[in-house]
Amino acid sequence: MPMKQLKKCFILIHLLLGCAIFGYTQKAMITVKDARNKEPIAFANIILENTDHSPCLTAITDFDGKTENLVKSKSLITVTYVGYKPYNDTIFPDKNLTVLLDPQVYNMDEVVVTGQYTPQAVDKSIFRVKVIGSRQIDQRASNNLNDLMAGELNIRSSNDGALGSKITMQGLGGEHIKFLIDGVPVIGRMNGNIDLGQLNLYNVEHIEVIEGPMSVIYGSNALAGVINIITKENKNTRYTTNANAYLESVGVYNFSADASIKKNRLGGSIALARNFFDGYSTYDTTRYQSWKPKRQYNVDAALNYSHKDLKAGVSASYFNELLIDKGNLIKPYYETAFDNHFKTNRLTTKFDLSKRVLKDRYLTVLGSYSIYDRVKNTYFTDLTTLESNLTTNTADQDTSKFNQYLLRAEFSKSNQDSKLNYQLGFDLNYENGAGKRILDQKQSQGDYAAYLSMKISPIVRFMIQPGLRYSYNTKYAAPLVYSLNLKWDIREELSLRGSYAKGFRAPSIKELYLEFVDVNHNIRGNENLEAEHSQNINISLKYNHEKETYDYGLEMSLFYNNINHSISLASVDFNSSLYTYVNVDNMITQGFQLNFNNRIYPWLDIKLGYGETGRKQIFRDNVTYDMVYSSDVVANVNYLWRKTDVSFSVFYKYNGAYPEVFLGDNGSVYQTIMESYNTLDVSVSRWFWNNRLNAQFGAKNLFDNTNINLTGDTGGGGIHGGSSGSSPVAWGRTYFVKLALALKKF
Repeated sequence: MPMKQLKKCFILIHLLLGCAIFGYTQKAMITVKDARNKEPIAFANIILENTDHSPCLTAITDFDGKTENLVKSKSLITVTYVGYKPYNDTIFPDKNLTVLLDPQVYNMDEVVVTGQYTPQAVDKSIFRVKVIGSRQIDQRASNNLNDLMAGELNIRSSNDGALGSKITMQGLGGEHIKFLIDGVPVIGRMNGNIDLGQLNLYNVEHIEVIEGPMSVIYGSNALAGVINIITKENKNTRYTTNANAYLESVGVYNFSADASIKKNRLGGSIALARNFFDGYSTYDTTRYQSWKPKRQYNVDAALNYSHKDLKAGVSASYFNELLIDKGNLIKPYYETAFDNHFKTNRLTTKFDLSKRVLKDRYLTVLGSYSIYDRVKNTYFTDLTTLESNLTTNTADQDTSKFNQYLLRAEFSKSNQDSKLNYQLGFDLNYENGAGKRILDQKQSQGDYAAYLSMKISPIVRFMIQPGLRYSYNTKYAAPLVYSLNLKWDIREELSLRGSYAKGFRAPSIKELYLEFVDVNHNIRGNENLEAEHSQNINISLKYNHEKETYDYGLEMSLFYNNINHSISLASVDFNSSLYTYVNVDNMITQGFQLNFNNRIYPWLDIKLGYGETGRKQIFRDNVTYDMVYSSDVVANVNYLWRKTDVSFSVFYKYNGAYPEVFLGDNGSVYQTIMESYNTLDVSVSRWFWNNRLNAQFGAKNLFDNTNINLTGDTGGGGIHGGSSGSSPVAWGRTYFVKLALALKKF
């Protein structure tokens, strides 16, 4: 063989040996990529477990989305990353594995629990469920439920210095909305409403909103719908620690921290928060402020156990608020004043259990005990000595206490392949109230119910769900309440939902017996009130189209509510500002929503919406106010500048002119119209330190809204006399900064 050919063979042999050696020594790798754009995901969390689920290894991917496969035997792999669905599979030693994580788009894959037989994806629910995820809450920098819901379509927010903030949904007030935290009703309604400024969002995973009566499942106070706050639960980490700081230029200083741990079958968590607001007035009144200063504390703790088909947990949540209503200085020397302090305490303890008892049968049990008290103290303050002393008038001091007991159990069959599924359960509620401003100083009310619903699928892609609820109320004769829901998946991307439902609401203890009297309020209960009965129709048509990196969706929904014997505040004596609750013959609301979602993954997300809400009231003396409509427009844009990983968010809402009708003394009727106004919030945020630290800053209420003018019969409007001709909606333009720290061990 010639020397030249011999050299070529020698080189070829070396190359083959080198390739063999390289192939033999090459490390097996795990690569994590985005399933849509196939880009690597840096800092994804990986858990590698032995097949007996004992902890084995943990890892985090590098900038190229890679980490070494170090398993020595067949193992289980779990991959998680914020904004993506968790990935679970089997991994073998010395084998490369490419993991494609599916992003969560438009909350279509969010698992919801409100009103469901078992937790399921929102697009599979027979109810029209709106999910507001933690990412949306963070983008808006919302501190409480009122901040968040005020920006939603067909929802209006209003505020009262002492009673707090409230919302209307589908044109119906907060007394018709059931507020839940992990399925437990929130106790402590003032003037029929829960103060949403007391429901802080520092420990919230997501919020589920169902518009329309849910009386069959949740009973009274659910004529307009249900808002269920779902708190965080540690599912994938050995421990997690979070800390948040929020500062706003108006004088808001909020701090919170939480920690959770999970080991084998047990998990535990604790969360703490302190919120402070310095108060605000449009005009400097020296001491008196329209928006009262307040300080809040929150403490939450939970312990969970899970094993195979059993999950059980106990939890406790405590809320404490001090709200200070400073009075104007007293003549002639302007050195003294009367100040009111309102102290609120709310404690809720809960036990819950869920168990799969057969292949597709499930048992869930929920029990809770809640305590609520509101203490009013009046102090005489001497500004020359800075001393404050309780006044000697016993009428200036008051404590109202309420207790609530709940026991709820459900047995359900849930199998997606079955043509018939069902749910049956009982719901026992008991509430008592005590205080010198309650008739006879103590009153109680019980509501005990059983309910049944069936989910029937006679053909593919079509479901119909009838439901019945029979209840016994200790104060009122409760009717048989029923509902009928349907869902038709016309195509894979197009679905139609419809519902007809009857509703029932018994007046609350406060509406019946409570007297709320201070310098701004004089509200007295009416024990002769009749219960409310309602009928509701909801129809929605939704289209959602998904491609690899482009998604869009359209939705149209219609609603109609008719409430007989609707309960409303009426002026008994205008001179003394005395108000009481009365029954109105009919309250009718109707309207529609149009929503459009568009996302160019992963850098642009646009949501647009338009809504009309009409309200009509018919009074017993045949006085009728025609249907008056109010318009809403929302536009939300979130943009990710991928080169710098900086996120920009813009939230706009147009609140059209809004009507309110008030009953005056001698049967007179007044109507006011709140003028239209616009709101605009913007923010910028970025993650640092391998996604452990997030910095966000922005501006809220850029149009500087404070008090919105009222037109019409302002002389009769509202429990504050209405003569001011305006209503407070916000505390003006503000600027904020927020820092969030998250530390995790997998």
